[in-house]
Amino acid sequence: MDSLKKMGESFRKKREEMTLTLKEVENATSIRMQYLQAIEEGRVQQFLSTVYAQGFVRQYANFLGIESEKLMKDFPEVFRLPIEKQDFAYGIGTLESRGSPQGGVRWLPNLIWSVVIVVAGILAWYFGKLIGAF
Repeated sequence: MDSLKKMGESFRKKREEMTLTLKEVENATSIRMQYLQAIEEGRVQQFLSTVYAQGFVRQYANFLGIESEKLMKDFPEVFRLPIEKQDFAYGIGTLESRGSPQGGVRWLPNLIWSVVIVVAGILAWYFGKLIGAF
């Protein structure tokens, strides 16, 4: 794992040479700052999955102008990492129920449009009969 730290250090040095902050890199790459820090500190094994680790490392490398082929050759262990098991805590508050009271009256606009269409149809029929009588 010493090579992971070496790789992270090279990323950090390259970023600092470009005079970029982690926040600027986060904004440019859409990789959260905590993951950028993990890459720079050589803690890539803490990612959710190997796929995320590989993708973020490649994306960060491309952003910094580091060739990903050279990166794979210099640090092959990054691309076959054992990932730590992550526990997820999904709270009940994250679940939404359909037709919740907070949703308001969503059927009212549909009812109004339905009434308008029916009235327009009746008026069209009535005027059609009236014109046909002449």
